Amino acid sequence: MSQTEDLVAAYRILAEHGVIDAYGHVSVRSDRDPRRYLLARSLAPEMVMPEDIMEYDLDSNPIDPRGRESVRERFIHGEIFKARPDVNAVVHNHSPSVVPFSVTAVAMRPLFHMAAFVGEGVPNFEIRDAEKGTDLLVKTPYLGQALAKTLGKSPAALMRGHGSVTVGESLPRAVGRSIYLEMSARMQLQAIAIAGAGGKITYLDEQEVRASVPNQDYARAWPMWRAHALARLKPQA
Repeated sequence: MSQTEDLVAAYRILAEHGVIDAYGHVSVRSDRDPRRYLLARSLAPEMVMPEDIMEYDLDSNPIDPRGRESVRERFIHGEIFKARPDVNAVVHNHSPSVVPFSVTAVAMRPLFHMAAFVGEGVPNFEIRDAEKGTDLLVKTPYLGQALAKTLGKSPAALMRGHGSVTVGESLPRAVGRSIYLEMSARMQLQAIAIAGAGGKITYLDEQEVRASVPNQDYARAWPMWRAHALARLKPQA
């Protein structure tokens, strides 16, 4: 299984689950050189093919562009890989149920065991604190560094009025976290609506979070997701 194939699958998995649409991107640290990473060219995720995958250094310079257009927000990936040697995959998306939490005072909290990692903290990146008057896109190394600082050691961070970034020690974990972060946000919104103002919602406690997170590598889901995604690449007989 090549990293390129896995990355193509990741793009299509996230598109199928509605986490990314025509926009959003996922990267993986190169298994040949940890000072480089792989990311698709600027293209709708569901259309990504192996030849669209490009290699970058950690300053987000393309190694062999061959006329292909780079993603403008590639600095999200390069700066997080620099700041987090434990991270080997990064997802940036505009996950629709997550965005409302980025513009309100309501914090995301863990209520769903498959997204227990939410309990490790999901900070909110306020781009205005780094630079005022932007279009909310992370298009410079400086803004990438500011986002990486907000992310800190967390598994994910919101991006106010924009979306979120999710990371993992592996590609399956970053992809799985992105899918289940969207599900968790949707469920929390539903729970808030059911409970009403001041109603009681039972969230996971710290012990449950600590017990759950180490087991969440999505090892059962990833092969299924990957097989479905790559099957759609094969020409029909």
